[in-house]
Amino acid sequence: MTDRFLCGASTASHQVEGGNRFNDWWEYEQSGRLPFRSGDACRHFELYEQDFDLARKLGHNAHRFSIEWSRIEPEEGRWDRAALSHYESVIDALLERGIEPVVTLHHFTNPAWFTRSGGWTSRHSVERFRRYVEFVAPVLARRVRYFLTINEPTVYVKRAYVAGDWPPCRPRSWLNGLRAMRNQCRAHVVAYDLLHECRRDAMVGVAHSAPYVEADDPGRTLDRFVARVRDFALNGLPFLLFGRRPRAALDFIGLNYYTRQVVCWRPRGAGMLFGAENKEPRGHESRSFNLLGWEIYPDGLRLVLRRFARYGLPMIVTENGIATTDEQLRTAFVTDHLAALDAARAEALPVSGYFYWSLMDNFEWTEGVGARFGLAAVDFDTQARTVRPAAGRFRDYCLAQSPRSGPG
Repeated sequence: MTDRFLCGASTASHQVEGGNRFNDWWEYEQSGRLPFRSGDACRHFELYEQDFDLARKLGHNAHRFSIEWSRIEPEEGRWDRAALSHYESVIDALLERGIEPVVTLHHFTNPAWFTRSGGWTSRHSVERFRRYVEFVAPVLARRVRYFLTINEPTVYVKRAYVAGDWPPCRPRSWLNGLRAMRNQCRAHVVAYDLLHECRRDAMVGVAHSAPYVEADDPGRTLDRFVARVRDFALNGLPFLLFGRRPRAALDFIGLNYYTRQVVCWRPRGAGMLFGAENKEPRGHESRSFNLLGWEIYPDGLRLVLRRFARYGLPMIVTENGIATTDEQLRTAFVTDHLAALDAARAEALPVSGYFYWSLMDNFEWTEGVGARFGLAAVDFDTQARTVRPAAGRFRDYCLAQSPRSGPG
């Protein structure tokens, strides 16, 4: 990997670009089943250079963003080379500013035609993803070294196939969820090989949602048992589905850390083996939560990095952030999580980068634009960006990592 520590922010195409009319989320929004519509989002498709100027001023030396598959292949087998050229321009804009591009190939959204034809449960899904990667990889790999193939397969599968509140909004099915996860893991391996064919020194990983799972009562056997089962399901199972050992399918592990899950045994039907989250204070412990009800637990970042260090691979924190309107809390969140990151690095854990979620406020799926994560606030009427105090704290950290230099 590059000698410098990657330090920046993350975004995702549908959440910031605006106008992604060919994907399944757009169809979902227009159907009336969701009270929010992405619409113009942050107009990042047009304003990306302005946003990258901001990232540079904030000291970022890397930026993670995603390619919108539905722009590249709006209809099955019809390839839009102008869309691919746009993403080349995005990458060039980052490189010109000395910012390392980190490209995500799939960040939750699918072409509408893909979802209508079976989505990730279809036996054809891996081959369809292969065609997409075959089209983009030779072009992108000339400029990009770092790739994330799939973003948060466990979250996608849970929301789309188990909870059923994301497209394709199918009836709840653990079987379909496992099938979709297996296909996404197979698709990752296919993409991994294709990217390495295009660029021998490519660094390819997945962005894994990695909560820290803890037993509510460590002295209670059943609490410890369900905590282990939940941790395996969320943090272990995906790495068994590649069909290869992780070190043969990954060059690094991307970890999206937001929260801790404190779980206890509570008989409640088929899901009881995974335990139930307990968000009530335990003993005299004080616990705080963000606007989405996720616990703020900075040391969990260190503990998650320690857990995944067992694979012997470099690790990059590909997402970590807070939804809040309290700017003092946001600054404290950034400060405390960076301290936990430094503690992990002091343990000699192989951490190679950190990306805050996100560069700016954006469209946050079923939460709309109300969940404000950004280092920069966005006025969605005027599209004005306003830097928040936490961005200054993060800027100091980024600049302290290494002198600014061109991408490695």
